[in-house]
Amino acid sequence: MRMLLKVEMDTETSNELIRQGAADQVIKEALGRIRPEAAYFTVENGCRTGYFFFDLTDTTDLPSISEPFFMRLGAKVHYSPVMNQQELAEGLGRISGRG
Repeated sequence: MRMLLKVEMDTETSNELIRQGAADQVIKEALGRIRPEAAYFTVENGCRTGYFFFDLTDTTDLPSISEPFFMRLGAKVHYSPVMNQQELAEGLGRISGRG
């Protein structure tokens, strides 16, 4: 299932990782685990925030995806199932009886 993972990083914790030169490595390791089809970074609620779109094949992967963000970045983590335009069209077709 295609998922959106939002990671809102704690400012002080991420500041310290940046000072140590370790922030880039933490992000690279996390992206290596989830292999996102897209990754975007911005600021939200005054915090460094990443948006990652990836395929979740097994819910038992959630702890190994989430915990590094919690433990290393003091992050708030949120998951949302998402779909692309083709999947939306198929879903809407099911409602109208065309799918």
